[in-house]
Amino acid sequence: QVQFVESGGGLVQPGGSLRLSCSASGFTFRRRAMAWYRQAPGKEREFVARVNSYGSSTLYGDPVKGRFTISRDNDKNTVLLQMNNLKPEDTAVYYCVAPEIGAWGQGTQVTVSS
Repeated sequence: QVQFVESGGGLVQPGGSLRLSCSASGFTFRRRAMAWYRQAPGKEREFVARVNSYGSSTLYGDPVKGRFTISRDNDKNTVLLQMNNLKPEDTAVYYCVAPEIGAWGQGTQVTVSS
């Protein structure tokens, strides 16, 4: 059974930082690309970032390029999303995703507000 445990969300002021963590189980983590998506209220889900199975290649959505960094630790079955210089428009529920197997986490709320 595929499971994700997401953590690290919360309330932060504009310009601040957060680090999201996703611990995965139930599949061969080291063989799968991992990604983060987000969904803001009243909007469709949006691609944030993706990392290949080795951690050697990454891809980012335009709104977060240069501010967010995705990484992974295959020994710990964990994928991270470091978010810097956060903006109010980054407010959303962030989801950990294994796109190749169509598995989604439950989401963690990130709110950027003064």
